[in-house]
Amino acid sequence: MVSSEGLCGSQPPIAAPVTQYGVTEPISMAGPTAADIQRSRDLEKFLVQAGLYESKEEASKREEVLGQIQEIVTNWVKQLTRLRGYTDQMVEDAKAVIFTFGSYRLGVHGPGSDIDALCVGPSYVSREEDFFFVLHNILAEREEVTELQPVPDAHVPVLRFKFSGIPIDLLYASISHLVVPHDLDISDISVLYNVDEPTVRSLNGCRVADQILKLVPNVEHFRTTLRCLKFWAKRRGVYSNVTGFLGGVNWALLVARICQLYPNAAPSMLVSRFFRVFTQWRWPNPVMLCAIEEDRLGFSVWDPRKNPRDRTHHMPIITPAYPCMNSSYNVSTSTLRVMMEQFQYGNNVCENIELNKAKWSALFEPYLFFQSYTNYLQVDILAADADDLRSWKGWVESRLRQLTLMIERNTYGKLQCHPYAQDYVDASKPCAHCAFFMGLQRKHGEIVQEGQQFDIRGSVDEFRHSISMYMFWKPGMEIYVSHVRRKQLPAYVYPDGCKRSRNLHLTPQQPSYKISRNNGVAYQAESGEKCLKRKKDPDGENSEQSRLDKRRSPDRNQSVSPEIVSRKLGSACTGCSTSDLDEMNRLAEANTSSNSSGISSCSHEDIGNESTAGSSEGSNVGDNNPSSSQSDSSDELKSSVEDEHADQNKVFQDGLLKDLEPKTVVGVVLKSMNGVVDSESVQNPVIRLSLASTA
Repeated sequence: MVSSEGLCGSQPPIAAPVTQYGVTEPISMAGPTAADIQRSRDLEKFLVQAGLYESKEEASKREEVLGQIQEIVTNWVKQLTRLRGYTDQMVEDAKAVIFTFGSYRLGVHGPGSDIDALCVGPSYVSREEDFFFVLHNILAEREEVTELQPVPDAHVPVLRFKFSGIPIDLLYASISHLVVPHDLDISDISVLYNVDEPTVRSLNGCRVADQILKLVPNVEHFRTTLRCLKFWAKRRGVYSNVTGFLGGVNWALLVARICQLYPNAAPSMLVSRFFRVFTQWRWPNPVMLCAIEEDRLGFSVWDPRKNPRDRTHHMPIITPAYPCMNSSYNVSTSTLRVMMEQFQYGNNVCENIELNKAKWSALFEPYLFFQSYTNYLQVDILAADADDLRSWKGWVESRLRQLTLMIERNTYGKLQCHPYAQDYVDASKPCAHCAFFMGLQRKHGEIVQEGQQFDIRGSVDEFRHSISMYMFWKPGMEIYVSHVRRKQLPAYVYPDGCKRSRNLHLTPQQPSYKISRNNGVAYQAESGEKCLKRKKDPDGENSEQSRLDKRRSPDRNQSVSPEIVSRKLGSACTGCSTSDLDEMNRLAEANTSSNSSGISSCSHEDIGNESTAGSSEGSNVGDNNPSSSQSDSSDELKSSVEDEHADQNKVFQDGLLKDLEPKTVVGVVLKSMNGVVDSESVQNPVIRLSLASTA
């Protein structure tokens, strides 16, 4: 008799279960092709040539600095232990432990990057007195320490300084231990027992960084992709937590999610899939690396079912460590719109790279912000010296995104704003100075009558009130808000001091946002003679080519913006396949169902929930610490559309208010009278933006 085993032969091996990373199954388990591997090599070569990797000498110096800081904080804790009468054995065992987080912990820092560090100390060493007073004084006496700036009132309290030239952001967390173990596991939830909210936020940066590294399939591929995407975001002007875009931890979480969805992909594939996925993502469905852990210790977690304010978030990117929260709380409708446009730009370029129609350098073309709009809002910040400007600028910068919200809310979304994350310095001014700019344009497709204009006097006045809340104002700290057109932009916003040509060209090789260049080099003048001519005639208004362009242009009254360009190119771009779109829609719905809640978008009119990230010193550790983007709302800004002052927020005023010429200062915000900060009354603080105006 023949057994069944003889008929079937040996039993087939049982396949090992595939590890699932994240809350859904992967989109694809495919590995790289030979072409993908070559593109990944080319990408890494480009990143090295771009100077994104630090030298071995600088890496050794960072380790040495961290060792010195570890020694300083340990001696500090021993000193406090002795002063408080503890036993000699306690003094001997007393210690503090330094942990790192942010880009340094994730392994994606570059030359000149700061180190985000957390000092964990015993329960009897306080933050308010011991950290910000005793340790501050110890550091101030060290000759290696410069630019020491305590920020005790920040959402995440921080000591900022440079140690031997390396920038350090040092946080403090006092845990419920009399002696801090040298092998403390900061990922263990027990470190959160009996601690306050600021301590939780301080610990969260390290806990999130550790979880990210545990939740990605391939750490090296994750690091290369993240380094690439951070560089891209900075070049395209969408890297800034405080301005309302995304900071370091946000980009890390997005990249980690792509690594989960394509666990076997090479870096070049991950970069391409990043743009493919997030151009189709159905915001505000959340991005999550793991399921949200339920409330265990009484701390608030992100949950739209229970927290109405969580339903107003536009771009939820949820941290993976308890207590889970939205790390991208600052994102608004304005900044989300800009980021989606840039994602589409990246997707178009990556498609051309995969078709061998473009090289990696095309992806990192700088975004020409000052050629993209006709009208701009210029915010000049002045102070008596560099130290005052540092704190004053931080405060104003943390409020700029609220100005964006106010303008769009008060114009019912008809006037759109694009805040630019970079600041510019006018070295010719006798006092310390910097300036921020905001692009202004009419909402695409909005039908208005000829000659109608926007009055944003109420928005500027409301912004002034917000700025006047600064508790550490000093004489010389001033702010000016003015409306400028493109041809009136100051020369210091251009890299070589020469204003660029306004002509916009689209080429097959670069099918989106391509600005005309001479000799193929961005920001490069052809010769000194031509550069000099531009200085005399910045926009080429008298040139023959300019006159020809005017004749050819069908509508010179419309601002040339990224949105308009991308819409013109929409039919020419291949985009993702239908199957990819369906797959991502399924993933978005799976993310939503995993939270068992529907998330409704918040309109730009609701600014009552806006964060006051940045503290009284205007500081924010938000690019690396996800907790810092969720701060308490300012009482000054807790107003909805229903209780707005009708006389301040008129839209489309016609002939009722005196016009303000472009480049006219809207208002000087603060003055000092007898040592008391007061708001100066502003004469005619009106910006009339004609929709028919041209640069």
